[in-house]
Amino acid sequence: MQGSTPFLPVLCFVVAAAVAAAATPPAIALAKRAGAVAHPSARRVHATPTPMWGGLAMLIGFLAAAVVLLSLRGRIAVGGVPPRQLVGVLLGGCLVALLGAIDDRFEMRALPKLLGQLACAALLLPFGVAITGLAGHDLPPWLGYLLTIIWVVAIVNAINFIDGLDGLAAGVVGIASLALAVIAFGRGQIVAGAMSAALAGATVGFLPYNFNPARVFMGDLGSHFLGYVAAAIAVLGTFKIAASLALLAPVVAFAVPIIDTLWAMVRRYRNGQSIAHADRNHFHHRLLERGLSQRQAVLIIYGISAICSALAVLMSWRA
Repeated sequence: MQGSTPFLPVLCFVVAAAVAAAATPPAIALAKRAGAVAHPSARRVHATPTPMWGGLAMLIGFLAAAVVLLSLRGRIAVGGVPPRQLVGVLLGGCLVALLGAIDDRFEMRALPKLLGQLACAALLLPFGVAITGLAGHDLPPWLGYLLTIIWVVAIVNAINFIDGLDGLAAGVVGIASLALAVIAFGRGQIVAGAMSAALAGATVGFLPYNFNPARVFMGDLGSHFLGYVAAAIAVLGTFKIAASLALLAPVVAFAVPIIDTLWAMVRRYRNGQSIAHADRNHFHHRLLERGLSQRQAVLIIYGISAICSALAVLMSWRA
């Protein structure tokens, strides 16, 4: 079945999208029953109570695609990612999603949540998911482990911070994941490409329910899961490319949430606020202040993300 290899990312995308779409209505019902509902407030832009935990549907969609990937792995000529590494990503993704679900329901304090994120990121290490080198140079294990944890926690929080408008975070992650899938597949990293395609598919299946006007939010459950898996896939795929230019590809693909997060940290520090302090000064909020509708603001950021993702692919090809 070696000739079936090119269709593996497509299969994973379709399975994840279909399962996520089917799982979203039950996730909505579960969130309502559990009381995981976002109520209007000064820092939120929606005007009606909206159930959260929509991220559960994306988690289930991605898990379904992973099952397909693991079941076909022995019969399709693929390489680059041992099964234990995929299991590590799945286990960590489930645990970080649980952390986000607890935060959605009970509003955890910043420090316990950060410690939980660090623990979930560190969970990848014993499964062999770690940055081992940069630009063709081997790194001391301790430094590779540290960089892995910092990278994963940074992307988790970047996606969490940008999740402020209907469909925004899911769309941005979907676009960036497609870029990472193209980069990985073009480099022969079939499993990493299939995982990226599955993550993109999960967002596509969820977006019809999440795009403005949203019937459900992904919640921290969803933003934590998306950020965690996307960051882990980059470690397994793009960061394995020796060329220095290619190493910047995942950073460029996620440029919008990364820059928005860095600017938020600088802004809050200058204002004497905690870095974890929530506000309405993110890029998407600024677009709303200029008179744009939610849909217009989201589509503009989609366009910027698409440009950044295209640049990431070009950088990888040039490298």
